[in-house]
This record gives sequence, C-alpha cells and structure tokens, in this order.
Amino acid sequence: MTRRVAILISGSGSNMAALIDSMTGDHPARPVLVLSSDPAAKGLQRAVGRGVPAEAVDRRAYRDRASFEVAVDAALRREGAEIICLAGFMRILSADFVSRWTGRILNIHPSLLPLYRGLDTHARALAGGDAEAGCTVHEVTAALDDGPILGQARVPVLPGDTANALAARVLEAEHRLYPAVLRRFAAGDRTPVRLP
Repeated sequence: MTRRVAILISGSGSNMAALIDSMTGDHPARPVLVLSSDPAAKGLQRAVGRGVPAEAVDRRAYRDRASFEVAVDAALRREGAEIICLAGFMRILSADFVSRWTGRILNIHPSLLPLYRGLDTHARALAGGDAEAGCTVHEVTAALDDGPILGQARVPVLPGDTANALAARVLEAEHRLYPAVLRRFAAGDRTPVRLP
C-alpha cells in the first residue's frame, strides 16, 4: 500500500525537493501535496515543476495560530495525507495539532539531537568546540525538537569552519538522510537510520 505524503515548507524547499525526487519506483510513498506557510516561498514553484500539487496557507491571513492550523489541517485531510514531512516549515505546531497527527509527523533538524534544539545550531556547535555536527530526523511531539529519533547523519567540523560552511555540508547530509528515513518510515519500520 502506497502512503500519501504531504510536505510542509516555508522557504526554498531543498529538502522537499530531495524527498519528492526520492519517491519513485518501488518507494512505499508518494507526494500528494506541498504546503507553504508563505505564499512567496520558492519551494512552491519547485514542487509544481516536479508535478506535485502546491499551495500556500498564508499564516498572516489568520488571526491566530489555532485558525491557521485549522486551515492547514483541512488542506492535509482534503488531499488524504497520511504522513507529514516538515521540511523547513518555520512554524511551531501546537500540541493540539500534533495530537491529531500523532505518529505521522516527521521533522528534520540541523543538529545531532538532543544537542542544540532551536535555532543557530551551526554557530552553537562551533562555539561549543564540537568535533562533529550533523542532522536528525525525528518524530514530532508537542515538545520543541523532541520526539523519537528516526535517523542521524554526522558531519565533521573542519578547521576554520564558519557557521555557513558547516551549514552547507550539513544540508547535503540532510538531503541524503531525510529520504532514507522516509522510505523506511513509510514501509512501517521505525528503526533509526545512521549515516556517516
């Protein structure tokens, strides 16, 4: 049975593109919707260019988070989404929304969780003198950047690294990790993926 995947974005959608490009052949899932919280997100055009329906639910058009999430939820259900992949979706989802989709929302985060929840992860890794950084795909829970870890990829911190240089290498790892985790997750296997 093929699982129906919705991908939520807010920006350029590079992880979204990697996910869509991976869902071919014998993959156990197919993309049914790309949804952005920003109508100007470049990722919407990238999705359409890949043949995936795309739409925006503009967060600024709603009086509060609850009404915004009602609109997002309605779009997801209209398309029959079974799995939600957050891919640079820059909105924190409420506990109420997460509870309606428990066990079906994945997120990618640019650190080796539980290290560096939140923002500025690369600068924080450099400031901490870490020998390696990386990324994590996890199941979304009501707590920020928490939930069961479904995969991690490690990236060495190089001498003279800047936050931007490290971020670029971590992003390459994200593009490998997220598709690998989604393939396994959509097949019903939650065993964590570990990439070097």
